[in-house]
Amino acid sequence: MSKNKPFKVAVVQAGSIVMDKEATVNKTIQLIKEAGKNQAKIILFPEAFISAYPRGMSFGAKVGSRSPEGRKDFARYSESAITIPGAETEAIGKAVKEAGAYVVIGVIEKDAAYSGGTLYCTALFFGPDGSILGKHRKLKPTGSERLIWGEGDGSTLPVFDTPYGRIGALICWENYMPLARAAMYAKGVQIYLAPTADARDSWLASMRHIALEGRCFVLSCNQYSTKAMYPQDIVERAEFADLDDECSRGGSCIVSPLGEFIVEPVVGKEEIIYAELNLDQITESQFDFDVVGHYARPDVFQLLVNEEKKEHTKFF
Repeated sequence: MSKNKPFKVAVVQAGSIVMDKEATVNKTIQLIKEAGKNQAKIILFPEAFISAYPRGMSFGAKVGSRSPEGRKDFARYSESAITIPGAETEAIGKAVKEAGAYVVIGVIEKDAAYSGGTLYCTALFFGPDGSILGKHRKLKPTGSERLIWGEGDGSTLPVFDTPYGRIGALICWENYMPLARAAMYAKGVQIYLAPTADARDSWLASMRHIALEGRCFVLSCNQYSTKAMYPQDIVERAEFADLDDECSRGGSCIVSPLGEFIVEPVVGKEEIIYAELNLDQITESQFDFDVVGHYARPDVFQLLVNEEKKEHTKFF
């Protein structure tokens, strides 16, 4: 008889207070406390929650030119990023410890060991004691994201063993990279976390596919955000007149290992969604399909994953 016990997870659909690091961290702490009081053992926040996915912003960039005003917007965006570790992660860690949960948050990261201007879109993992377990930097920013974010490497592709299963994350359109997914499956991910900025129906179809392909639970988490959450004095404010007041509709959901919605996508509001999971459902689902087990063909297909940290300078 199985010893697995059901446990509760939480997906936090909320919006950043754009480019206001302090206010967004405070909002994060309150949301963690709320999910903790509801006995959630794993809590997921959206991509770039601290402190913002700058939807609709161009930072004054055109092919062949960047405007002085756009540079100022970028400097402001950089100022709202965090270092890992740092004062912000320390404050969040205290709330995580109070909640006693595993917490994964999308953040915009400055490299603590380097004073340059490169920012990274990062998924940050906390343990229930409030400590930082590790991080995953987005491997390939999408489209115009490449203007503002650098690329991660294979040294930040962790999957963590917890009492509630093995947890790991790919960010937004990384989930469309078949080999990245294959690497996660090979690491035995059971609670597959997908913080995102994509609210389309096609994204939701992908979440169901990944759950079915990986025979894992999928937690997809997106922001619900409006134009009112953006500063009034950014360069793009005039351009925002053409955008809907609702910048991101949400669409967060939770999917079973057989690709069925446990919690249907929630749209049009901020909300913490909850579900009770049991790892027995993963074993049951793998009866007829195990992507890295009896359904694998290593004699035909093999994947090489380079997990070495890439340094631009080495001193001997």
